[in-house]
Amino acid sequence: MLTEKDQQQIISKGLTSEKVEEQINNFKKGFPFINLADPATPGNGLNQYNDEEVKELVAYFDDNYKDYEILKFVPASGAASRMFKHLFEFSQAYDNSEESKEKYLKDQSFNSAHYFFNNIQKFAFYTKLKDLMEKDGHDLDKMIIDMNFKPVLDYFITELGMNYASLPKGLLLFHDYPDEPRTSVEEHLVEGAHYSTDAESTSRVHLTVSEEHQSKFEEKVDEKKMKYEEKFGIKYKVNFSQQKPSTDIIAVTLDNEPFRKDDGSLLFRPGGHGALIENLNDLKGEIVFIKNIDNIVPDRLRDTTYLYKKVIGGLLLKLQNNIFTHLDLLEDGNVSSDELKEIVDFASTQLNINIPNAYKGWDEMEKIDFLFNKLNRPIRICGMVKNEGEPGGGPFWVTNDNDEKSLQIVESSQMNMSDKTQKDIVSKATHFNPVDLVCGVRDFKGENFDLAYFVDPSTGFISEKSQGGSTLKAQELPGLWNGAMADWITIFVEAPIITFNPVKTINDLLRQQHQPED
Repeated sequence: MLTEKDQQQIISKGLTSEKVEEQINNFKKGFPFINLADPATPGNGLNQYNDEEVKELVAYFDDNYKDYEILKFVPASGAASRMFKHLFEFSQAYDNSEESKEKYLKDQSFNSAHYFFNNIQKFAFYTKLKDLMEKDGHDLDKMIIDMNFKPVLDYFITELGMNYASLPKGLLLFHDYPDEPRTSVEEHLVEGAHYSTDAESTSRVHLTVSEEHQSKFEEKVDEKKMKYEEKFGIKYKVNFSQQKPSTDIIAVTLDNEPFRKDDGSLLFRPGGHGALIENLNDLKGEIVFIKNIDNIVPDRLRDTTYLYKKVIGGLLLKLQNNIFTHLDLLEDGNVSSDELKEIVDFASTQLNINIPNAYKGWDEMEKIDFLFNKLNRPIRICGMVKNEGEPGGGPFWVTNDNDEKSLQIVESSQMNMSDKTQKDIVSKATHFNPVDLVCGVRDFKGENFDLAYFVDPSTGFISEKSQGGSTLKAQELPGLWNGAMADWITIFVEAPIITFNPVKTINDLLRQQHQPED
């Protein structure tokens, strides 16, 4: 199946033929659905805190965070092209005829072209677009009044002007301010100054970007960071990385044969978000906050975000401190029955660790070994918001092949919705995953965990794509917060819905949460 030339191509990517054959076998057998046991809900795997408890966790974070090296990790490689899908479709269909104008006026829904043009002055990029067109002798406002939309879109989304459809989301202007508008990457720098700083007032931010866009990100950060360093009295340490070629996955035909490009070479595709576990592993961090590039709000709404970052951060530091104390005791091996009982109670009630019925019949050393292995793992605290109809993953109790229950973030593609029992469980879910995590990635001796050890390789996603007019099957690695963290200690915490404000289409920036105060 694989030629000598294929082998050379595989080696050049840092892969092995055995790994590629394993990938092909995954296509053949597929990935099993996740076996949902229950939704994680308040009182059943999802923590809720009252005002007093919130204050205590925030105070714990404020009192202790300077003892740690804190990092803000932002997946930022996603291209913005999907944000403009409705504008591309509109541009192709619109021909300035009376019929197309009538059609334009008829659809005034939120994600319509009409809503975009009718509110264009409210976008943070409006002034830049207007000035750019003016230099070439075009009056943006008059063109919109005349319903001459195509030139406006050309200047906005193509290389004729701002070229927004070819940029990553991190470099788009998101929010307007009295002094100047900010891109989403700038907004993440502002956030980092408030909760990811250390004793030396250094804010560490790491962005995963695509190779083609890294230089643009570097230019933007270099251009703006001094402004925010002076404003917040801190120093930034910003680094970048890209998904490794060794995490790419071979594409196959619909018959599960290796898909070949026109030149006969194998087609490999990026492994998706799950590949970023390698980037996270390489950072050798200590406490890592993770948040997507497009989930960001302007300054006026940020206090709640800061508050709950400190809530989940404080909870992590507190639990991790207790975990390390118990691990020191377990490693020593001289543990009384009362101490073992206390550790079991902590593991089951505070960390959601499943204690099997067989535990009672084990001898002391078996109990110690079991508890040590269960506690000596990376830990993540995940903010969850109430589900208001957003597509995507959520918090669930999951049962594995060994009949062990654990808390997992499960994507909709991993759910067997044709099974009535599974569908009923999904229907009872109350919360949604906004990707709002804080992670502890060092063990009780201060050594970094090898995060690859805690990945569940049996999870993944297969989808159909097209290449050069041909249909192919593509595979993604276990998602970063799904299978890639499957064997971590996992805690879910309810966070206010205002902390989740993603920008999936350009019109989302017109939502009240992304607009300046009136």
